Amino acid sequence: MTRKADVVVIGGGVIGTAVAYYLSKRGKKVMVTERYDHASGASGSCDQMIILQSKNPGIHLKLALASGEMYQTLARELEYDIEYHNRGGMILIENESELKIMEDFVARQKQIGLQVEILERKDAAKLQRGLAEHLVGSTYSPQDAHVNSIRLNLGFARAATKLGAEILLETEVTGIILKGDQVEGVETTQGPIHAPVVINAAGAWAPQIGRMVGLDIPIKPRRGQIIITEPVPPYVTGDVLSAQYIVAKYNPDLIKNSESRAIQLGVGLALSQTEKGNILIGATREFVGYDVKTTREGIKEILKNATRLVPGLKEINFIRTMGGLRPYTPDGLPLLGPVKGLEGFIMAAGHEGDGIALAPVTGKIIADLVMDGKTFMDVEALNPNRFAPGS
Repeated sequence: MTRKADVVVIGGGVIGTAVAYYLSKRGKKVMVTERYDHASGASGSCDQMIILQSKNPGIHLKLALASGEMYQTLARELEYDIEYHNRGGMILIENESELKIMEDFVARQKQIGLQVEILERKDAAKLQRGLAEHLVGSTYSPQDAHVNSIRLNLGFARAATKLGAEILLETEVTGIILKGDQVEGVETTQGPIHAPVVINAAGAWAPQIGRMVGLDIPIKPRRGQIIITEPVPPYVTGDVLSAQYIVAKYNPDLIKNSESRAIQLGVGLALSQTEKGNILIGATREFVGYDVKTTREGIKEILKNATRLVPGLKEINFIRTMGGLRPYTPDGLPLLGPVKGLEGFIMAAGHEGDGIALAPVTGKIIADLVMDGKTFMDVEALNPNRFAPGS
């Protein structure tokens, strides 16, 4: 059977369904292809943070601020409970060296407009119990929040469907239909879909889609392992990261020669508690290809690090683990927008660990670019052609 649409979105995760929702809202006939099911990739194996203060000052933080604003009314707009809670967040600081780095980070974030401050340890301890005595302080931002990533994915999908989008699950894209340099649709395991616009929202698998049209997309899968505890009464106040997490995220070259296995695995604290009471404890940041298995070594190092920073966690049992692939890019920014020389082929991937935080603003930006050829902010720094030779 041959299907027709205005836009085909490849990938039914949180980015793909957000794009489908905002395009459908503007009147486009959208078809989403997903080779497995919603939340079967990174959207179902990640933490729940919408933490703005982990974002680099500049375009990265501007995106997060815009997305954070959209989140405040998103559940009402989608008519779906996405378990959004605005409870603030903190980044734990262990020593004077980290304090100096975070003071500069915070100062530059304030210039962009984020509400964030540095707290002494005694004040941080008033916000989050169980902190280790050796900490010298933390940052705190009241704008940080969290959301149930699976319900967010389903919420976008349901809302897009209500607006007329069609979502094809268990449907894998096997090729891109081209006429010269113009995209004309996709081949799938359920037959062809004809459309003048194809959006690559396949996350860590976006390079595989790119190779179908001869593109070398600079996205690499980066595994994150996470621990889930038994449900317990409220323990984690907001979202909690460590400064070490920031270093692992933005400076992988600084850790690659370390002799510490925890540092080699990119371990940094990422702590939050779900509405049902489970605590999510992360995470590693590893380049291991497309291997999503959790490992005894990775889980052991996460636990050692977490209980070193928040000793009270030793009294709580963990019940399972999960691993997922984050789509890493060399500069830590997503690839958003049209691909040069391939009319109708648009990228919406490469968010690494920021897919949940940036999903709403990504959906709006891509919808704006498809409909108007421009959007509400300067997104040239996210141009997917920026890594091409000579750019």
